[in-house]
Amino acid sequence: MKILFSRIFLFGLVLGAFGCTGLEPIETREAIYGKASPLIHKSYAANQIRPGDTWKVYLLASDPDGDMKNIVCTIDQPGVGIYPASLTRIAEGQREEVSGFLYLNTQGFENLAFVPLTLTIQIQDMAGHFSPPAAFSLLLSPTGQNQPPPPEAFPEVNLGPIMIRLRTIQQDMIPPFDRGIFFRDGSRREP
Repeated sequence: MKILFSRIFLFGLVLGAFGCTGLEPIETREAIYGKASPLIHKSYAANQIRPGDTWKVYLLASDPDGDMKNIVCTIDQPGVGIYPASLTRIAEGQREEVSGFLYLNTQGFENLAFVPLTLTIQIQDMAGHFSPPAAFSLLLSPTGQNQPPPPEAFPEVNLGPIMIRLRTIQQDMIPPFDRGIFFRDGSRREP
């Protein structure tokens, strides 16, 4: 019991020292990190791809304070709604200026033909400021062509995945117990 209490106490100290820095007032964070917000200067993404292809979204963003922290992505799908946000950490050496592409893998979702998606991207900095959003429309179409950006407009630097798992409207209507969330093998349990 004594060991359990000491571990809980140590966990509380670590959490208090490091995990709660985002709970400081905005004035304190701005004094440490600065008041400037990040800005997305340039962006590009193809507006149609085939289901199963990988969609690349190119960005060029900067922050005068050099404290960019995350790339925040959400996807809105008609009939399903807005998916939970995907956070992509910005590497230490790219916190003042970041340039490259994020990617969304649609492999395994070939049954999403003619599904429109809207991706919204914002950059978050250490102080808690967000850039104005950049929005991209995508149509998953069997005849879609994944058009690359203009030559030399963006470097081919992989910034990371957009960690959102797409689903169909039919999959969204199945109760969570039947989706395999609560059963490891993913099989349906019939009553």
